[in-house]
Amino acid sequence: MLDLQRLRALHAVAVHGTVGAAAASLGHTPSAVSQQIAKLERETRTVLLERRGRGVRLTEQAEQLAAAAQQLLAIVERAETELEERRGLPAGRLTVAAFASAARGLLPAVLADLAVRHPALDTRLTEVDPHLSVDLVARGAVDLAIAHDWDIAPLPAPPGVEQAPIGEDLCDLLVPAGHPFAGRASVRREDLGGERWICQPPGRVCHDWLVRTLRAAGCEPDIVHQADENPTLVALVAAGLGVALIPRLGRGPLPAGVVEVPLDPLPVRRLYALWRSGAARRPAIAETVRTLQAHWPAVSARN
Repeated sequence: MLDLQRLRALHAVAVHGTVGAAAASLGHTPSAVSQQIAKLERETRTVLLERRGRGVRLTEQAEQLAAAAQQLLAIVERAETELEERRGLPAGRLTVAAFASAARGLLPAVLADLAVRHPALDTRLTEVDPHLSVDLVARGAVDLAIAHDWDIAPLPAPPGVEQAPIGEDLCDLLVPAGHPFAGRASVRREDLGGERWICQPPGRVCHDWLVRTLRAAGCEPDIVHQADENPTLVALVAAGLGVALIPRLGRGPLPAGVVEVPLDPLPVRRLYALWRSGAARRPAIAETVRTLQAHWPAVSARN
């Protein structure tokens, strides 16, 4: 009889691509996941992982077994959903994926609230890019994702995934204190040409939005510095190295030497909760979505 936890470990490696990322998603150490895979290899008398550089690759047999594991995990999820639905109370483990600023600015209060009101609910948070989190939900690697899109770059939900709005996050232009824009009440998008830009790397939602927005306004962005974390972007602006468009959620207080200037029109990104259609009846999903929506007005007012 194949062990379900070992199949879950293999499925996580198949979804996330590395043992380390799989371990993070499961709340285990990489060593523990490797041990589970090794035991599964002995039980099946099959090589499942092959070394490739610093990472691993699933063998053809492992790919087949991971696909079967996904089906088994979906059956288990349906059974757990039915039991939880009969009890009528949020319970069990709920894995949540969220992008960085939501993980910092929204989720701590939400998860703490859920822990107090529903002690039988075990929530587990992992930080991932919005595009990746949606795919993780669709593939059954996480139960719930917090993702976002922009007014000119919508984020579609794939088949089998449902979504609900959480709220709207505003975005401001950040400039050094001595910049010509620093004393203005607002700046039009058409006026942004010729600036030296600081933003996230290509492939990130914010980077793609910036490029699309400036090109739509007739400007080709000159991106001179790139970094993943918003605090790093703010620090680069404070050093006088360029300007940046940064959302308010999770941004925190601005340091001396950085001025916030509203754009006209003001950029908006929309936050969503996403989950698999098969888990829609689960009380843990419904209650977590309600709690996210209930906390958003207070979070938005602080930003």
